[in-house]
Amino acid sequence: MVMTPRETVGELNKYIIGQDKAKRAVAIALRNRWRRMQVDESMRDEITPKNILMIGPTGVGKTEIARRLARMTHAPFVKVEATKFTEVGYVGRDVDSIVRDLVEVAISMQRTEAMSKVQSRAERLAEEAILDKLMQSSYQWSDDNLDKDGQSKQEDTREWLRKKLRNDELDDLEIEMQVAKPSVNILMPEGMGEMADQLQSAFDQFSGGDRRTTVKLPVKDAKRRAYEEEVSDLINEEEINSKAITQVEETGIVFLDEIDKVASRDDFVGRDIAHQGVQRDLLPLIEGSTINTRYGPIRTDHVLFIASGAFHLSKPSDLIPELQGRLPIRVELDALTPDDFERILNETDVALTKQYQALMAADEIDIEFTPDAIRRIAEIAFEVNENTENIGARRLHTIMERLMDEIAFSTGDSGQPYTIDAEYVNGQLDDLAKNQDLSRFIL
Repeated sequence: MVMTPRETVGELNKYIIGQDKAKRAVAIALRNRWRRMQVDESMRDEITPKNILMIGPTGVGKTEIARRLARMTHAPFVKVEATKFTEVGYVGRDVDSIVRDLVEVAISMQRTEAMSKVQSRAERLAEEAILDKLMQSSYQWSDDNLDKDGQSKQEDTREWLRKKLRNDELDDLEIEMQVAKPSVNILMPEGMGEMADQLQSAFDQFSGGDRRTTVKLPVKDAKRRAYEEEVSDLINEEEINSKAITQVEETGIVFLDEIDKVASRDDFVGRDIAHQGVQRDLLPLIEGSTINTRYGPIRTDHVLFIASGAFHLSKPSDLIPELQGRLPIRVELDALTPDDFERILNETDVALTKQYQALMAADEIDIEFTPDAIRRIAEIAFEVNENTENIGARRLHTIMERLMDEIAFSTGDSGQPYTIDAEYVNGQLDDLAKNQDLSRFIL
């Protein structure tokens, strides 16, 4: 069963500080998907997802909330920037490519899952195939495997070879094996994958249909090739494609970033016509339409769309009315405060401080961040964002990299533990933080 909204928010809290309204909105949207599947089929198709518009400055967690949501639900997820699309007929990406990308993600997920299910069996079959080749070779493997009459004990020899094979003692030995011929990579314009498949099929027929060839390979490479071929034989591509299509249609998530960049302002002309064109091209996708892909037609009626934008120079009402209506849930995300930065460094499961401690531990160097050091890092991040460009939590990455530069470079010189306190932070960052011109380009 899908997590309850409260459980979803609790899981998101491990990675994202604050932004409770946004977390609450996506948690409810996720639960509603599960609720819809429990409804009688006569009503199920009428219940459409309540798409979300996130409004807030960069670096406050908009993308991360959507990405973590997709990981938690094991749902196909793509992030696209609205500015990469143009009206049909102009240079740029076609909005239908969003769905095609989503299907490719789902295919990859389903194939990985299918491969994990047959992994053990494929490994066993691949090992037996390699052993068959080794047994057929002309090598005299060991005098120990000859009986008193000088006859080879096949069973003992095979087990003896198996042991050596598993211990990688035969990796450099070359054997002959039949492998699939490499496919010809036919490059086609975006959205013409189906035609590429047809051309590939025609090319195979032209070449006589023989898709296998005999090659001589080191045992190390032969093991890998044999495993890949056994996996390919064991998994059902048609079943993978079918499951992927269903997964996209029922649980797919599309994150439309920078939607504010294609909003049309009343006091601005010029590119507004093109921007409105992009919005109108996106509209059928979000409303629900059928998109043809190389794996079959995909319905987007129940794909969840999460749009986001800073809306510094425009406002949500500048979007065309039809698009506004398809993004009924609006949540505003708050700019980060020094307290937020401090919590990000202290409370999240993958905090940057923990990451640097783990990295330095690889060189057996212990790093300790004192509470006053973390507070000072948080204050500097906030000050630089206020005085230059506000890039939210991303500012911590540049600050931490600058702070850890000397320690990371000096690794191995002394091997001594380091205690990073407020004094050390000031020594490394204070001058840069106060000099706005420098911090603009360095921090």
